Amino acid sequence: MRLFTAICLVFIGVLPTIGAANPIRIKDLVEFDGVRSNDLVGYGLVVGLNGTGDGLRNSPFTEDILGNVLERLGVNVTGEQFRPNNVAAVLVTGSLPPFARAGSTLDVTVSAIGDADSLLGGTLIMTPLKAADGEIYAVAQGSIIAGGAAANGDGATVVQGVPTAGGIPSGATIEREVAFDFSSLATVRLALRTPDFTTAGRIERAINAEFARPVAVMLDAGTVEMDIYATQMRSPAHALGRVENILVEPEQRARVVVDQRSGTIVMGEDVRISRVAVSQGNLTLRIQESPLVSQPNPFAEGDTVIVPRTAVDITEEPGIGLAEVKEGTSLSEVVAGLNALGVAPRDMIDILKSIKASGALHAEFVVR
Repeated sequence: MRLFTAICLVFIGVLPTIGAANPIRIKDLVEFDGVRSNDLVGYGLVVGLNGTGDGLRNSPFTEDILGNVLERLGVNVTGEQFRPNNVAAVLVTGSLPPFARAGSTLDVTVSAIGDADSLLGGTLIMTPLKAADGEIYAVAQGSIIAGGAAANGDGATVVQGVPTAGGIPSGATIEREVAFDFSSLATVRLALRTPDFTTAGRIERAINAEFARPVAVMLDAGTVEMDIYATQMRSPAHALGRVENILVEPEQRARVVVDQRSGTIVMGEDVRISRVAVSQGNLTLRIQESPLVSQPNPFAEGDTVIVPRTAVDITEEPGIGLAEVKEGTSLSEVVAGLNALGVAPRDMIDILKSIKASGALHAEFVVR
C-alpha cells in the first residue's frame, strides 16, 4: 500500500510537466542593460581585382580615394591620368561586441558601392571603422572571401550569388574600447525581446526564488529591474552569471504569420477559431481577339479592311461549396478543420484573412 501511494504521488508530480511548454533560459528571452554591440562602418578601397573593378569615369569617388591613398604612401599622382580597372570603392561594416578589448578582432563585411562586377580575389587595404559618435574603434584589412561568381561575354552573362559583397573573418583589429564601467552598476534592467506581462512576471518570480529574497521587480511588460546589492553577489557580472541560466516558461500571443510570396503559413500554438462557414471558388474570364482581314477580289474595286472578332468566355470553378469549420480548441483541431476545405496554400491565405475579418480567428494576423 505504501509503495502504491508513493508511485501515485510521483505520477501526480510528473503530470503538470507533461503538458507544459519547454522552459527557456532567461538570457535567450531578454537583453541585459548595457550589454549590447555597437555598429561600425568605414569607407575603403579594394585592390587586386582581375579587371572587375570600378569604371573610374562612372565612379569618380574611387579615383579620389585611390589618389589619397597613394599620396599618403608618398606617390605623387597630381595631374596624372590613370584609369586602373582592378580597384573598387567599398563600404566596410562590422559590429563591435560588448566588452571588446583593444587588440581583439572581429568579422567585417565588404560591399561594393560603385559599378564593380566582382570583389572576388580582392584585398581590402587599411580602412578605419567609425561608430555613431564619429570616433575610430577598429581598423580593417585583409583578403576578401566573396560568395559569388560572375562571367560575361558578348552575348551572355552568368552571375551566381552576389560577387559584389564578401566578408573578412577576423578582418578588423579593435583599437579603442567603449568607455563603460559595468562593475559600478547598482541596478540592471532586463529588457524582454518580446514584451509580455505574464513572461515578465514569471521572470521576476524566478529570479526572486533563485536568491530567496526580493531582488527583482517588474516595471512594465518589457522591463524587469534587478537590484545588484540585494543579490549579495560580488559584482554585477557574478549576479548576471547566476541569473541568465534560470529557466522560465515564456508566454506568447496567438499569432498567424503568412508569406504571400512563398505561400507559407505559420500558426502559433494558441491560435483558436470560432465556428464558421466558408465558401470559396474561382471565376475566370477569358477574352480572345481573332481579327479577320477582308479584301476585294483581284482587279475589283474596294479596300482591304480588318474586321474585329472577339471571343469572351467566363468559367466558374465549382469550389468547395459552403463548408463548416468547427470551433478549434487546439492547434491540431484548427489545422484539421482548415485542411478539410481541401484548398491550396495560397487560397488558404485568403480564407484566413476572411475568417479574421469576420471575427472568428482569435489571433494576431501578420502578413509579410
